[in-house]
Amino acid sequence: MRIVVAVKYVPDIHADRGFEGGRVVRRPEEGTLNELDENAVEAALRLVESLPDDERAASEVVVVTVAGAAADSAVRKTYQLGVDRGVRVSDDAIAGSDYFGTVRVLAAAVRRLADEAPVDLVVTGMAALDGLGSVVPTLLSAELGLPQLTLAGAVEVVGEPGARTARVTRELDGVDEVLEAPLPAVVSVTDHANEPRFPNFKLIMAARTKPVEAWSLADLGVAPGDVGDAAARSRVLAASPRPPRPEVELVVDKGEGGRALAEYLIRNELV
Repeated sequence: MRIVVAVKYVPDIHADRGFEGGRVVRRPEEGTLNELDENAVEAALRLVESLPDDERAASEVVVVTVAGAAADSAVRKTYQLGVDRGVRVSDDAIAGSDYFGTVRVLAAAVRRLADEAPVDLVVTGMAALDGLGSVVPTLLSAELGLPQLTLAGAVEVVGEPGARTARVTRELDGVDEVLEAPLPAVVSVTDHANEPRFPNFKLIMAARTKPVEAWSLADLGVAPGDVGDAAARSRVLAASPRPPRPEVELVVDKGEGGRALAEYLIRNELV
């Protein structure tokens, strides 16, 4: 089985956010692997580990990211978890791409990998923590012409080789929904799908020198005009810093605390 996992290099959620020229400020020293993508990596690794020994030995998990060279650190983190191969697509023309442009590049990378050997499954996280758009899995399935099984709380592959099916379980209010689709398919998993593993020392050491393949748009046959600012369907027109929080108003309750609270709520039009 061959599984491709799309991952993203995002600003650390604890770092200060900002916009410049309508784009999110991305500082290499503050970047990290998108936390929700760790669940996607874990799902892929578990699917491979569930296979019979002979199939498992011939299987491969490949991560793909669209980012600059600093994203190699995120790819190497997936190596520490057990991923076999990592690909980074970098090109100056990609800068400013919206979701559609990014998906066009991701889909082209998946197609190139499929030209090497069949890809059985494409797995993603439920969202990227920098944009929280949550649309990439659906757009990617449409671009690739594959069935989509999104927001999976559990995922498994059933059936015999050559006629396998992806089966996912979604957790809804009070019920579980089970969906199936023939392979190849696109699956996105939630943060409840699994608990990402901790890397072991052997993989940590190996990840330091393991190569990350760098592909350009030319390698994928994607025209520069189809991505980036020129092709973006959305633009940030204005952005301003979040206003500072007002100073805390501390009221000592001497028997009139309830009245003071009510007056505060009325004064600030909170009721």
